[in-house]
Amino acid sequence: MQYKKLFPAIVAALLLLVSGGNADADKKPDELRVRVVAYNVEKGSRASPEEIAGLFTKFKPDLVGFNEVPGGDWTAQVGVFLGMEYVYLGNISSAHHEDKYKSILSRTPLSNQQEFELNVQRGWNPASVVRAETHIQGMPVTFYNLHIARSGKTDGHAWQFVDRVLSKDNSQRILVAGDFNNEVGHPAMESFEEAGMRPVWRDLDIDLRRETSVVKRSRYGIIDHILYNKASGARASLGGVLTLAKPLSDHKPVYAEIVFPAQQE
Repeated sequence: MQYKKLFPAIVAALLLLVSGGNADADKKPDELRVRVVAYNVEKGSRASPEEIAGLFTKFKPDLVGFNEVPGGDWTAQVGVFLGMEYVYLGNISSAHHEDKYKSILSRTPLSNQQEFELNVQRGWNPASVVRAETHIQGMPVTFYNLHIARSGKTDGHAWQFVDRVLSKDNSQRILVAGDFNNEVGHPAMESFEEAGMRPVWRDLDIDLRRETSVVKRSRYGIIDHILYNKASGARASLGGVLTLAKPLSDHKPVYAEIVFPAQQE
């Protein structure tokens, strides 16, 4: 990789990603720490898979949710540079646009992969959510990655996903990540919280009034999120939004480490 070329873009990101401390040193025997990244990569139009991977080498994520991702082996190529070999790529491109798929990249094997198509009267269609299960340190984790449109509380993709999919998932540990196109506190996001999901921002020292996950803020704040199910007893130990000197997409990556108590299965 041409690190001199990429240095302005990644140095701040790498410092930020390692600022949460040494996960292995901090880890307790009765907990599971899962590191997650969510990133809308804008069809991979501004960066190569190697450049994208370079942002997260030090963070060592367990799971990455990409959206607006190219088809083919783009996600797998990112995985090569991160040492993450397990990939699930959905078949539904957002709004039927070219190369706006959703994918999951995992450090551990995936199973029970599914994609759920979402179509509603308000907003662009179709949206979709990809789902997969994995075991991290022998403990099951269910991961959803989505790209949905901005909407109200009961008339959009968010409500449809919560009502038709998430409410029927009895997994012990659930993570939902992606581009929600809604800020925390918006009625659409309330549907997730009322269903028992908690945004990692609730646990972290993040000023939701000032921060944004889009490069050109316009009217948006943080619209890319990582959520966990409160019933799992989890909490976010670190996380944030990466602001790069050289943006590699029209969105910024978001990341978090979620700590689950190691309950008996």
